[in-house]
Amino acid sequence: MKMTRCDANPLIRPEDVKPSRPDFHVDGIFNCGVAEYNGEVILLCRVAESVKCDDPDRLMIPVVASRDGKDVMEIVTYVKSEHPELNFSDSRQVYFVEHGKKKVINLTSLSHLRIARSKDGVHFDVDEGPSIMPTAAEESWGMEDPRITKIGDTYYINYTSVTQYGPATSLISTCDFKEFHRHGIIFAPENKDVTIFPEKIGGSYVAFNRPVPSAIGNPEMWIAKSPDLIHWGEQKHFCGLNIEDEDAWDNGRIGGGAVPFLTERGWVKIYHAANKEDRYCLGAFLLDKDDPSKVLAKTRQPILTPEADYEVDGFFGNVVFTCGCLVKDRVVSIYYGAADDKICRADCTIDDIFEAME
Repeated sequence: MKMTRCDANPLIRPEDVKPSRPDFHVDGIFNCGVAEYNGEVILLCRVAESVKCDDPDRLMIPVVASRDGKDVMEIVTYVKSEHPELNFSDSRQVYFVEHGKKKVINLTSLSHLRIARSKDGVHFDVDEGPSIMPTAAEESWGMEDPRITKIGDTYYINYTSVTQYGPATSLISTCDFKEFHRHGIIFAPENKDVTIFPEKIGGSYVAFNRPVPSAIGNPEMWIAKSPDLIHWGEQKHFCGLNIEDEDAWDNGRIGGGAVPFLTERGWVKIYHAANKEDRYCLGAFLLDKDDPSKVLAKTRQPILTPEADYEVDGFFGNVVFTCGCLVKDRVVSIYYGAADDKICRADCTIDDIFEAME
């Protein structure tokens, strides 16, 4: 399939971002929600930070805690040589294995949400400070992977809200990207990669979500309905993994992606999947206009794979991961996180996507 990477990629790198505190280091800016507002392209970016530390044997992680009714930043420190029972090999998390199961005890960074703005969709100015900071109540371990759905004049931002109890999905709304209103957790742990359709379908709001069962089942896509964007039900399994093919690009996990957009043939849903080696690629579904749980066609091969150096190498390599796209004059501009530390853009046409489908 024809996919054109922007010549200016990466559009935003960690060094383009001012840390939220002098003692913090920006590990990455990636996985952004996308919207158009007031003549600008708005990227609501995930910014991951850790504490500056020159000692390779020491890992220092910021977390948000509640002390005397106030949210405060605290630092969790691990001296790696003192914890042989822990695994530090994954750049994203600290974990141990018990009875054959992986148990994450902390993330290696704390993420907040920050706005970047552009007049042309290519050259972005990143805000000096965070737009939305995590709270101890909902996001003590950070705010991740925001997606923006515009319904009427309101922009609804759903994102992964992480605490020691697991990754949930929470909702925030805004009309101007200045004032943000919290609506709380809408999908309990472990559930992430939620994408909300931009209009009611059959009288209900509709969203994809990705629960992660630990005893039976796999991390796969489900679809749900809601009367008010807060209370979700009528859950239905949507799409599973290609587990029978050991070499498949989508045999590890599947979910999320960009907010669906409507075409003359139905809804197009760009999604992500990973193989068992955690190599993340993008694919696309074509869904029925009136019943998006019905798949009319899909791309059997990825439409975007990690090939460029900036996608292969980074904080966590071999990753292309999108939370949003813009569609104008049948051109689809996909904004995506590359290697979990930078933001890029790739363009294709709606017809290119149709031609790649079976």
